[in-house]
Amino acid sequence: MTTSSAASPSTPAAVPGAAPGHAPEAAGAPRGRGSLGPVGLVLAGGISVQFGGALAVTLMPRAGALGVVTLRLLVAAVVLLVVCRPRLRGHSRADWTTVIAFGIALAGMNGLFYQAAARIPLGTAVTLEVLGPLALSVLASRRAINLLWAGLALAGVVLLGGKGFDSLDPLGAAFALGAGVMWAAYIVFSARTGRRFPQADGLALAMAVAAVLFLPLGIAESGAKLLDPTVLALGAAVAVLSSVLPYTLELLALRRLPASTFAVLMSLEPAIAATAGFLVLSQALTLTEAAAIALVIAASMGAVRTQVGRGRAKVPGDDS
Repeated sequence: MTTSSAASPSTPAAVPGAAPGHAPEAAGAPRGRGSLGPVGLVLAGGISVQFGGALAVTLMPRAGALGVVTLRLLVAAVVLLVVCRPRLRGHSRADWTTVIAFGIALAGMNGLFYQAAARIPLGTAVTLEVLGPLALSVLASRRAINLLWAGLALAGVVLLGGKGFDSLDPLGAAFALGAGVMWAAYIVFSARTGRRFPQADGLALAMAVAAVLFLPLGIAESGAKLLDPTVLALGAAVAVLSSVLPYTLELLALRRLPASTFAVLMSLEPAIAATAGFLVLSQALTLTEAAAIALVIAASMGAVRTQVGRGRAKVPGDDS
């Protein structure tokens, strides 16, 4: 998934595809040729996420979709807890409620997306998933022009469905759309968590919550398979590629890259996912499917640019 993917939650960026919780564009942020370095880091993070997703699909016959999610969340949680060493004492009930909600959103986003990726092509799954952040961005902006972007996205979904979602696998499409809803919730709770916990402490704790929630599901589906050395190694690779590495690259990039540029780059994730699906999983796209993905990418970029032109929009649920 894209999911996605966020780094250290702090200030919300209500933009489709953006890793939630990144700081808004700062004055004096480097532009032009000076941004080539961080742009490369963001693209590398996106490639890592999507190829990690493709690797996860290859692991599903061994461990099942729920087992793969469990391994990804567990390994990522352990790494983040060791690196961040978040403080457990001194937090209010509201703090813990927020971070638990963040963890639930994180678990739901990953779980639903991997269920989708087990049934439909990776590029298609990411395209449908990104509609969640896109809808959040349109709602946050409340500008008439966003009806155009919503229309483009809808046209893309219709094209993906072709003559009907029966040909696409309706359950897989439903899982992907559900993952998009959870991604939007993830953006909101990432922002709230970032205001209550320093650095990436909230993310580490939320990842631990998500891992604990998924552990019974993974054990129920896969059982002892999760302890197979090959499965463990591949699961750890998925966690590093899909969580640990992209989070790190995005943190480094966002120190020098405007958040608006970051958001536009993240809107390319459906295209990167389609490429990963083709190269790793031999999931070729028809011209119609490629056009559908292009429409959703254009809608996502347009919504981002509209919001940036207007200034930072308030995220639904952001009560700051």
